[in-house]
Amino acid sequence: MKPNRKKKTDPIQRAVVKVGSNVLTARSGLNIDVISSISSQICRLLDQGLQIILVSSGAMASGMKKMGFSKRPEAIPKRQAISAIGQAGLIREWEKAFARFERKVAQILLTSDDLTSRKRYLNARNTMNTLLEWQVVPIINENDTIMVEEIKLGDNDNLAAMIALLLDADIFINLTDIDGLYDKDPRVCPDARLIPRVATYSRSIEKYAGDIPGALGTGGMLSKIKAARKVTASGIPMVIAKGYRPDILIRLAAGEAHGTFFVPRQQKLNRKKCWIGYTVNPQGTLTVDAGAARALLNNGKSLLPSGIVDVQGQFPVGAAVAVVTVERQTIGNGLVNYNAEEIRTIMGLRTSQIKARLGQKTYDEVIHRDNLVITGDPEAA
Repeated sequence: MKPNRKKKTDPIQRAVVKVGSNVLTARSGLNIDVISSISSQICRLLDQGLQIILVSSGAMASGMKKMGFSKRPEAIPKRQAISAIGQAGLIREWEKAFARFERKVAQILLTSDDLTSRKRYLNARNTMNTLLEWQVVPIINENDTIMVEEIKLGDNDNLAAMIALLLDADIFINLTDIDGLYDKDPRVCPDARLIPRVATYSRSIEKYAGDIPGALGTGGMLSKIKAARKVTASGIPMVIAKGYRPDILIRLAAGEAHGTFFVPRQQKLNRKKCWIGYTVNPQGTLTVDAGAARALLNNGKSLLPSGIVDVQGQFPVGAAVAVVTVERQTIGNGLVNYNAEEIRTIMGLRTSQIKARLGQKTYDEVIHRDNLVITGDPEAA
């Protein structure tokens, strides 16, 4: 596979393909023609030796149309029931479509608990890698039927981004009902212009995205931009393209330019840092002074107690926490070497003073650089 708008020296062997609700559903329910087309394209790519992980929206939209609902129910139990109704039909249609090409599929339903727990995260990765080795197509969706806010992933754009990080994908292809990112909503503005390439994430990019909402799905264009920031910061490119376009996956695989291409950073994060920075939910927040912020953002340093000015939350040793400036600008996420109360006790101190204050010193660093992932803008310092 030739990566779209990426150096030819970087071949693509593993891709995450996310298909949105508006692509997969029609007036009468699921859009069987689209499911047939996408499965056919994926099978052709599999025959070329690629590995494809499919993240499929459409369960709730399918269930709504089955039940004759015009809008998403507000009550969580009703939304869960609608998803359960729709999920059964959704996976059945995918299975039938792939069976035409003698390909097997596996359904995987996830919550954020499955990905933020390090043990379950590794188990999920091992399971999916085994399916890929067996040449079975993993079809992934959020487990809406047991969803509550505490374990909600948010939307399938975020889920697909997390799967791309989990499986060290070479590209994330996000298929939606419009051609890519526009400067205005092309469905209502005839003069809207497509943005073919995004290399930096300015406020104007997020403004464009915020003006283009979703319909049946939970994520509009803004959720896709957030997903793009996550994967490109980890070294994975992303494409937003129109899922209805004939042979869109085949064309992208051939190196054709379609939709909007999001340029990745040059160096990929390792898997552990992907998990720390973009998957695990922080259990607390450490606020650091300007000097510490500069050292973390610009000089590649570890976080020492002397630079910490505030601690929020209760968390144990080894927990993930967010690191922010006094202006509340995000610096990154890291795993702490001390619990919350210990950090409150030693914050502002030099490392030579830790033992006298705590009675012991296990580490000089509150967060070692190897366990810190910078997700903020260096200019924030």
